[in-house]
Amino acid sequence: MQELEALQSEQAAFKNLSKMLSDLESFVALENLTSEDTQELEKECTKAEKIINEWEFKTLLGGRYDAKSAILTIRSGAGGVDAQDWAEMLLKMYMRYAEQQGFKTRLLDEARGEEAGIKSATLEITAAYAYGYLRGEAGVHRLVRLSPFNAKSLRQTSFASVEVMPVIDDMEEVVIKSDELRIDTYRSSGAGGQNVNKTESAVRITHLPTGLVAACQSERSQLKNKETAMSLLRSKIVVKRLGEQEAEKKEIRGEVKSAQWSNQIRSYVLHPYTLVKDHRTGTETSNAHKVLDGDLQIFIESELRYLSTGASHSRQTPL
Repeated sequence: MQELEALQSEQAAFKNLSKMLSDLESFVALENLTSEDTQELEKECTKAEKIINEWEFKTLLGGRYDAKSAILTIRSGAGGVDAQDWAEMLLKMYMRYAEQQGFKTRLLDEARGEEAGIKSATLEITAAYAYGYLRGEAGVHRLVRLSPFNAKSLRQTSFASVEVMPVIDDMEEVVIKSDELRIDTYRSSGAGGQNVNKTESAVRITHLPTGLVAACQSERSQLKNKETAMSLLRSKIVVKRLGEQEAEKKEIRGEVKSAQWSNQIRSYVLHPYTLVKDHRTGTETSNAHKVLDGDLQIFIESELRYLSTGASHSRQTPL
C-alpha cells in the first residue's frame, strides 16, 4: 500500500514537472519570436476573437420571431418641426444600416410633415434575422442639436419613437375575419409614378376589435397595397397579443412609452459636443455622424446581450 502511494506521488510530481517544462518551452518560444511571427500571431488571435464574437452573437438570435424580416414604424414626438425632421433622420439611418448589411428595404407608408420631415413612416426590412437584429431598437430616441428651424439657432431637444415588429407571413398564425375589418382607399402622397397620385391605390385597414390600423401606399396596384397592409396588420396583432404579457412584451416589442422627456432609450447629442449613448447598456461613441449614417452595429450587439441577459455590456468607441 505504501509503495502504491509512493508511486502515485512520483507520478504526480512527474506531471507537475512536465507541465513546468512545457510552460518554460512555450515562454522561450515566445521570447524567440521575430516581429513577423508576432504579427502573424496577432492576426490569428484577432481572427479567432472575431469568430468567437460572431458565434456568441448568433446564439443571442434564438427568439421565436428573430429569424423573420422586420417592420419599423417611426413616429415624431415632442419637439414640433424639429421632431418631424428627427423622425426622417432616423428613417434614413435605418435605411442606410440596412443597405450596409445587404438587407432589402421598402417604404410601405409615409405621412409627411407640413413644413419638413415626417410625422410617421413604416419601413419593411427584408432579410433573414432582420427582426432579431433590430428588435432592440424599439423605444424613444432623443436628439439634441442647434435647430435649423429656429431663426436664433437655439439648442433644441427632439424626440421620436421606433416600433419594431416581425413580418408574419403565415396566415394561419393570425386568423382575421372579414367582418372585423374596415378598408379605406385614398390617393398616395409624395413622389410617385403615373398612377400613384392620380388613383386611390393607397389602402388603410382598420381591425375593429383592437383598433389597430395598417396602411400601405408603396405600390401602384390597390390589390398589392391591400395584401401588404394585411401582412402588416397581422404583424401588429401578433405583437399586441404578445404584449399582453409583460415579459413577452419586453422581449418582442420593447416597452411602449410616449416620445418625450425621461423615456428615451438612446440619446444623440450634436451640440455642444457629439455623443451617442444607449441608456440601457451604457454603450456610447463620440462619432455621432457615423451612427446617423447607419453604423449601428455596436449598439445592436450590446442591445441583444442586454435583452438576453438583462445585464449591461458597455462599450465605447473613439472618433
